[in-house]
Parts: sequence; C-alpha cells; structure tokens
Amino acid sequence: MSKIIASAAIRGANEIYKQAGGFLNKASGEKGDSCAIGFPETAFYLPMAYALLGKEVRDLKGAREILEFAKTLLHEEPSGKIWLPYLGDTLDCGIAALLCEEIIMVLRYLYGQEPQKDCNGFFSDTILRTLGIQLVDGRMPGFAAILGAAPDNKTAVHIVRELQKRSIMTFVGSNVNGRSIIDQLIEEKVEMGWDTYIVPYGRDTLSGIYPLNWAIRGALTFGGHKKGEALKNLMYCKNRVFAFGMVLGELDDIKYATGAGAINMGFPIIADTKGPEIRPTGICTYEHVIRELDHKKIVPAAIELRGIKLKISEVPIPVSYSPAFEGERVRREQMFAQFGGKYSDAFEYVKMVDAEKVEDGKIEVVGPDIDGIKEGGAVPLGIFVEVAGRKMQKDFEPILERQIHSFLNEAMGIFHMGQRDMCWIRISKDAKNKGLKLKHFGVIIHARFHDVFSAIADKVQVTIYTKQADIERLVKEAQKSYDERDERVAGMTDESVDLFWTCTLCQSFAPNHVCIVKPERIGLCGAYNWLDAKASNELNPAGPNQPVKKGQCLDPAKGEWTGVNEAVQQKSNRTLERFCGYSIMDAPETSCGCFECIIAILPEANGFMLVNREYAGATPAGMGFSTLAGTIGGGQQTPGFMGIGRLYIVSKKFIAAEGGLKRIVWMTKELKEALADKIKERSKELGVHDLIDKIADETVATSLEELLPYLEKVAHPALTMEAVM
Repeated sequence: MSKIIASAAIRGANEIYKQAGGFLNKASGEKGDSCAIGFPETAFYLPMAYALLGKEVRDLKGAREILEFAKTLLHEEPSGKIWLPYLGDTLDCGIAALLCEEIIMVLRYLYGQEPQKDCNGFFSDTILRTLGIQLVDGRMPGFAAILGAAPDNKTAVHIVRELQKRSIMTFVGSNVNGRSIIDQLIEEKVEMGWDTYIVPYGRDTLSGIYPLNWAIRGALTFGGHKKGEALKNLMYCKNRVFAFGMVLGELDDIKYATGAGAINMGFPIIADTKGPEIRPTGICTYEHVIRELDHKKIVPAAIELRGIKLKISEVPIPVSYSPAFEGERVRREQMFAQFGGKYSDAFEYVKMVDAEKVEDGKIEVVGPDIDGIKEGGAVPLGIFVEVAGRKMQKDFEPILERQIHSFLNEAMGIFHMGQRDMCWIRISKDAKNKGLKLKHFGVIIHARFHDVFSAIADKVQVTIYTKQADIERLVKEAQKSYDERDERVAGMTDESVDLFWTCTLCQSFAPNHVCIVKPERIGLCGAYNWLDAKASNELNPAGPNQPVKKGQCLDPAKGEWTGVNEAVQQKSNRTLERFCGYSIMDAPETSCGCFECIIAILPEANGFMLVNREYAGATPAGMGFSTLAGTIGGGQQTPGFMGIGRLYIVSKKFIAAEGGLKRIVWMTKELKEALADKIKERSKELGVHDLIDKIADETVATSLEELLPYLEKVAHPALTMEAVM
C-alpha cells in the first residue's frame, strides 16, 4: 500500500474530526446538549453510527459520544522510519471519518444549511424502499459515487451517460477548486433526479457520507441485520451493494479519508489522476484504488473493478437506451410531438395470434411517421403488437402489454405514461433530430419482447397506426379484449387454482424473505400478481417464481396449507416454519423492504392502520412509515405488522382472519383516494356501505387521542368486533 495514501487519509480523518468537534462545541454552547438532532425521513437516526455502533443518536449529547468513540480510531501519520504495510490504521481512520462526517452533516441540518442548492441532501428511507424492486430485479446493477469535477463539461456528460446506459445509479457531488460536476451537468442541461439515475448529493466531499449511509441502510432494510452488527453490515455492503467511488480531478486529504471509509464497506475507488494505487486485494473484492487516465475507459474499468454483472440489450435505435432513462420527462418546450393523453386518441394492444399469421420482425407504420408530423402537434397513435409462440397464452397478453410502458420509456427522448387506451407519449426534439422515428417504437418492442419474453414469444410483429380512422376502427377490438381480461382476472380466486407461486426475487437483498403470490394476494412490492409469477416461471423455470402445491388445508380462515409451509421452510433458508396467508396476527407473511404499504396494529382502537411509503407524516401508531418499516423489513415475521402491496387491501382475503377491511380504522388520505372506488365496492360486499367515511385519515387524526373519539363518533364497526388481541 502506498504510504502517500495512508498519510493523506490519516491527515484527512484527523481534520474531519477537528471540524466535527468544533461544530459540535458551537452547537452545544448555543443550543444545549439536550437539543434534538436527526436526518429527515429515516428510522435509523445517524445511519452509520446506528449500523456500526448500535447507537440511536437523538441529541447533541449522543453525538458527542460518537465523536469520542471516533477519536479512539484515529492514528498519527506514519513517520519515515516506521511504516506498516497494511491497511489497519488507515481503515480505522476511514471509519472515524465517516462517523464524524455524519455528525457534521446532521448539525448542518440543525442549522438549516442542508440540503445544498440544487442538491438532494440526505437520502430518505422512503427513496430506498421505493427503488427496492429495481435493486433486486437487476434493473439497477450497481451504484457510483462521483467526487470532484471532470476536466470539461463534455467529459462530465459522457461519463454520466455511460453510467446511465449501464443502468448504474450515479451520485454526483464534491468539487475541485470550487467547481463541482453538479455545476457541469446543470450547465449542459442534464436532467438529474432519482428517476434519471443521476442524483446530486452536495458540493463538498463531506456530503459524500450521504451515499455511504444510504448504502449501509441497505443492510438494515433488506438484509435484516441489526443495529451494532458492524461486521455483518459491512460484509453485506461488500457482497450485495455493488458500489464504487470515482474521483475526478485532484485528490485532497478529505477525499482520501472518505475513500478509506468507503473501502471498509468493500467499495473500491477509481481516479483519473496519476496518483498512487492500492493493487493488492483484501477488503474489497478486487483492487482497492486504481487509476484510469482515459475518460473513455474509466466507466468500463470501474465496473470491472467492482465486479458488477451487466445485462445490456443492444437495441438498434439512434438514441441511447437504458432503464436509467425510464424516469426522464419530456417537457412541453422540449417536445417535438405527442400522442394520446388529453390531446389525441391513442391505444396499445398486444394480441396472441397463430404463428402462420405473423412475420417475426415485421414493423410497419401506417400513416405519417415523425417526418410527416408538424412540430408541436398532437397526433393519434395505435400500437398493435401481434405475438405468436408455442408457450404463449392469452393470460400473458396483459403482462407483455404492460411492459410497453417501460420498454419505450427506456429510450432517451421518449416519455410514456399510462397503458391500454389511456396512454400518453411524447417525443423530444433532440430525439427527433438524432433520427428517432415511430418505426423505432416497433424496433424497441420487437427487441425487448424477444429479450425478456423469449420463452413464450417466438414471433413478434408490430404495426404503428397514425390515422384517426384506423385508430377508431381498431380500438374497439382492443377495448373488447381489455374488458375480457379484467373479467378473467377478477374471477380468479385462491380456491380456483391448485398452485400458488413463490417469489424470491428480493433474496438478492433480503436473503430469508419469500413471498407467496396468490390470485387474491399480490406480491408486497405491488409489481407481481399470480399471472405475472406464472409467466415468469414460463420464462425462467429455474427462476425466483416457483410453483407451490397447496397441499392439505390446515386452517381455511387463516389461509394455512401444508404445501405452503414446506415451501416457506425451504425458501427462507429454514428460518421460518409457517405462513398464514390471511392473518396478520398468526405467522404473517414476511416483508423484505420493497413493500408499497404497511399495515400496523392499533390495539386501543381494536383495529389496524395503513400507511403508504409516499407518506412522510405522523400516524396514530406514533411511528411514521420509515420507523415502522425499520421494524419489519429484511424478511422478519412480526405479528401485528406487515408489508403489503396496495391492491391486497381490497382483496376478499385481506387479513380475513381478523375481519378484513372492517378492521381498518385509519389510512392515509392519498391511499384512501387512490382506492376509493374499490373500497366502496368491497364495503358494499361487507354490508358497511359508508365504511370509507368511517375510516379516519391524517386530516382527522394523527394520534390515538384524536382517533378514538372520531371512531366512536362515526360508530366504526371495529369498535364492536371481537378483540383483535
């Protein structure tokens, strides 16, 4: 190991410690040691201190305890005569640096200095869980934290675009001589945000703690590890969080110290300067610090260094293509043309056909293509996809059709929203100028259907219509098919099938978690229903969705079967013995971290509350979504608490053993409004027509003291039901 790196990292850690101490003394003097501190929207206090030391830092006094511990990890800079050729002292100083950086940043929040201008600041637990399904299904194979600035704006854009093309989530920040890559990207009008996989964290190196404590929360959220399990949490980051640091421009002591902290987590560093390297392996999977001076090679070199496995589908279109562009917006001033929405008629329709009726790869545009459309215009659009295959089934039509949304959105310059005959699409001027045409919609769909659905799609033919008469003629057939599908799926019950399906997709992050997907219970991420799991098994028979024979029914009310219990034992690495599919109080199904909603017991109200992950406010349980999620994630089985997909709320099997929907006494306003029609329909079936009005939300109560009188006032049925505990 280079003595230069060790000396710089140790100096940097001591400097960060000094800054943290000075800031903490100032805060204590002005506000007192009992002053509360904390990052926004997290259940993990100061995440690094929580994960590594098991400390719940709530006030300035608690922060001083962390600072005092950090001091014990600091070392003196090695002298010329004494040199230890190993990482120990440097790694200790790296951890000290991270703990002290966390203190500095939380104090900045106390003084209103964070987040910085045009920056995200602290990354909330909600964001981590929202991205959960992308983390576990491979769409987001890794993470990059860029510190500094590229030599010029063009190079900065090239690097982030290369990372985007590979679906790498990229955190950008820090600076070189006051200039940050954030400013370079803003000047080039690069759209930044979680949706585009480019997230600005802060303009100084100390704020580099944000992506690192976001990573450590992965071990707590998805891995099921506990606070204070330092080695387990660090090893989880090394083995399951595929992150690396990229330093652009000159390095200073603070960057070396922060890099030493990252190496403790198994995150290697790649730099574009002629500095020293650490080639021997040990803490990281491969080398710890390397350099790559050619900016055209730096992204591939970083991916190889971290051992990230990529699955890149080459789609022959004139714009960049990657899931990283799925969240890109095409605003009106950027738009060349649009289709559907409230501006014109549009639909998309996938139909199963006989093999002899289609020609694989045939793509036809009937009507004007982009070149024949006036700039700024709204044009009708019909996307008609015919699919043939030996294993293709009509049940798979809506599954393929739903993917058109993602597949088109992943092209840079295309914005897609909605589905069926309610879709809305925009094409940017930049995409049009690069040569994108409507025929490329067909190219994308053909390529991606074959890539993702190769087991069932042998032939794919796409026809694009842009004439109003064709749209009006064809949409009638599509709408008839939509109605038939809805009736077919709505008629499925748990009793009508012999098989359920496991889903272990999230085990890449939550090793002991398993979902049992049933017709009347969607996966907790909200992304996989029974038909999706069935299709997934057809596509990949050895994949995460395996059939489960129900076996003997042990308890029809609670939803317990011998076959399900056997599958749960096997798939949970024998950490669980049984599941009750319809109960939240007896052996409930586990939660990973990707759940859309949490249901939690309110014993005083003899019922339960529901909170969705987008809600950041207070709840009658005294805990927000993040705090609740921290108690149930990682494959834990917690009676009275459970992560669920939001559509399960209106299922007939929703906590049926405890009384179902009638037990819900509080839910967020957003969730109530989103499911209003379905809740009303289900309430009629239960004989409580006005149940939706009896369920409180945050406009009525955010505490038990406010909730209980309201429930009595409206005579909520839960109050007269059998005791839930």
